[in-house]
Amino acid sequence: MTVHTVPPVVVGIDGSPASLDALRWAARTAERHRAPMHLVYGIGAPIDYGPGISVIAFDNQAFRDDGETLLASAAKVARAAVNRPDELDIATSVTDPAPTPVLLERSHQARLVVVGTRGLGAIGRGILGSVSTSLARHAHCPVVVVPEIEPGSPDRTQSPVVVGVDGSACSTRAIDIAFDEASARGVGLIAVTTWSEFFRYESRNEMQEQASALQSESLAGHTERYPDVQITHVVAEDRPARRILREAENAQLIVVGSHGRGGFAGMTLGSVSQAVLHSTHIPVIIARPQV
Repeated sequence: MTVHTVPPVVVGIDGSPASLDALRWAARTAERHRAPMHLVYGIGAPIDYGPGISVIAFDNQAFRDDGETLLASAAKVARAAVNRPDELDIATSVTDPAPTPVLLERSHQARLVVVGTRGLGAIGRGILGSVSTSLARHAHCPVVVVPEIEPGSPDRTQSPVVVGVDGSACSTRAIDIAFDEASARGVGLIAVTTWSEFFRYESRNEMQEQASALQSESLAGHTERYPDVQITHVVAEDRPARRILREAENAQLIVVGSHGRGGFAGMTLGSVSQAVLHSTHIPVIIARPQV
């Protein structure tokens, strides 16, 4: 059995077009970072409808067999998405619990946990709320939410990465990830810091200067470690989610922290990260604090 020293990219698979789009994104990312992949299919438990309600018997082995078949097909999809398929190391697991607790458990040893979501509609966003929000709040590694790719979507492989910067611990982790991803993709990075008049106790110019200083301090050291990454600095009076989404209109990836410092830029999961997840059409990495 192969023993990995590099944490894997873990992908939740359910066979939907959204999960396969997420799988392809994860495969290309794993290839860039020379990381193994771990594809997970959760069977889940049968629903208890209460006494007196007749349900079809839950055939665990049949579901397990279906899961194994699905994962074998998924592995082929992953290899077809990369340039060096023979070098992509893929493990698969069919598990009895539902996907969310399994992915949370796997996140202890993962580089990333990747899940897909269906477009911007109510149904898709309901799924997003139950799975990826739980992962973003409780996972032990960064979580990537990949929207289903719409027909005719432009090629964004040369587009920049956007990162939200607010000075919090999660933002620091987001910056690390964003530089790493931008460098691996050979693209630029747009750093976004906002401030709000609601929290303004000084002049507008002073708030702008403080926000610029915060961003510069937050990015310090990264330019030396990643000289290949060209940085675009955006510091503005605006709502953070709105500005991030605006800057990401032509980007390929957004990176934000799961929780922020509040007040100055307010990058909390309940506000900014959640708003970005619900409104964007490109992948989002939710950075978790390192423990």
